[in-house]
Amino acid sequence: MFLEHAFITNLPFLNFLKNTAKLLTLIVVVLIFKSNISQAQAPPPVAYPKVAGYVGIIHPLVTFSKDETTTNFDGYYVVGMPTGINIWKSAKIGFSAEFVPFIRAENGTSRMSNFLFHPGVLVALGHGFTFAGRAAFETSGRYGFTPVLNYAVKKNKNSNYFVAVPIPVRFGNDHPTSLTLGFQFGLAF
Repeated sequence: MFLEHAFITNLPFLNFLKNTAKLLTLIVVVLIFKSNISQAQAPPPVAYPKVAGYVGIIHPLVTFSKDETTTNFDGYYVVGMPTGINIWKSAKIGFSAEFVPFIRAENGTSRMSNFLFHPGVLVALGHGFTFAGRAAFETSGRYGFTPVLNYAVKKNKNSNYFVAVPIPVRFGNDHPTSLTLGFQFGLAF
């Protein structure tokens, strides 16, 4: 009920959500079309379990709560640097553990503002897409979950470049429930 009241009655949020959904749909269609064209040869079979690591950069773009809507780059800048390990049990399912220090720059100074432990399950969706369903535990006292849609933009023999759209939902620490839209990119190896 809270989320319904907080988000559905917020007209700017609804407009932003509609525009974001249209943009994400367009990106997904283009990426699927691109992946179908670029797959000329099937890769050799992979032995499981398979272990892979990754590093990246995450930008929280906009955060919504019942009290306010805040945007990154407006008076301050927050960036996260996720590092993680993925253990694939099969070509379809795996486990991931991610560790993310966040840096906040504001008023001419910067500091590490938060550290996130982000374990979760990985589900390969095909055509280079992966869904990650993550639990979230932050040193700020917040906790929650983060659904993530990930796309391997360029696959090399020993590495992949990827982009991802995380949508963190957080609770606790005497703050209202919040939902954030983020953008992440990185290198998996």
